Amino acid sequence: MLRDPETAIAVRERTTLPVLLAADFAELRAFYDDLDAKVALYCNNSPSNFDSLLDNRMLHVHINHGESDKQSMASNNAKSYDRVFVAGQAAVERYESALLEFDADRLVRIGRPQLDLERAPALTPSTRRTVLYAPTWEDDADYNNYSSVDTIGAQIVQQVLAVPGVRLVYKPHPRVVVSADPGVSSAHRQILGLVADAAAGDPEAGHCSLLDADILAVMPECDAIVTDVSSVGLDWLYLRTDRPLFIADRHDDPERLRLAAPVSRCADIVDSDQVHQLTELLTARLEHDVLHLARIAMRNHYFDDVRVGDSTAHFLDAVTELVTLRDTLLRGWVDDAIAT
Repeated sequence: MLRDPETAIAVRERTTLPVLLAADFAELRAFYDDLDAKVALYCNNSPSNFDSLLDNRMLHVHINHGESDKQSMASNNAKSYDRVFVAGQAAVERYESALLEFDADRLVRIGRPQLDLERAPALTPSTRRTVLYAPTWEDDADYNNYSSVDTIGAQIVQQVLAVPGVRLVYKPHPRVVVSADPGVSSAHRQILGLVADAAAGDPEAGHCSLLDADILAVMPECDAIVTDVSSVGLDWLYLRTDRPLFIADRHDDPERLRLAAPVSRCADIVDSDQVHQLTELLTARLEHDVLHLARIAMRNHYFDDVRVGDSTAHFLDAVTELVTLRDTLLRGWVDDAIAT
């Protein structure tokens, strides 16, 4: 069920499922009357969600679109839904620490079903050690800006390129590519230039910028990642637990980062004070990964003891349980109405 015509066109090209467009509220209500939908799943906190939340014959579930330590991941919008599906214990703690008067019983731990999907590889195998730089975007507010692109992005790329026998892959968040922020846009162009120059200077290395690729399809052929506080670092933790993880800190505040993003405790931190040492540190970690066991423990903190493939089953079980609950509750309404 979609509200925007352009979104509906894009989604119809990507699924065989029925796609309904309800541009106005009257159409929305009419569709729901015909569908007798039992559970509504919401992947974001769009204001238009509240039109659907008015339907009291359904149960409403926020599923979000990833798992991240960004501040925006735990908002009061969660109080609007009957349930909130989360990845694991870290998400539970995020909600409990961020919100006043929030009922944590609404939280349902399902793992990360989006990562169960198989994807065609976006990178060819290489005999070189491949390091992925995957920064996030600047977001629409300073409090939620975790991007390293405009602070130390170019330095990160230069340091990675200096690692012996390396292949660098630059895969920024899609919003970086179209950013209207002058600092981000300029830094992005500078990074593209650095990668292009390195590729021209050593064609056999395979250095590249992948602006349109699926980040999850890029990861399998990579040996280490440098990223920001975002879902990307946690997706790496889930899928590539056995490979080194580096987290960039635009705020140069390691204690703040440690508290706000537990994943940073099992990663090497890159900030403006440490970035000049990245070449040496990356080289050492590629040879001897001393944080592997710490990442295994942290993966359990974020995703419980969930293996790739298990999350989808947890998701389906949770939705099925809510469908059954909805039918039970609706029958109770009918029985009460008959009794009165």
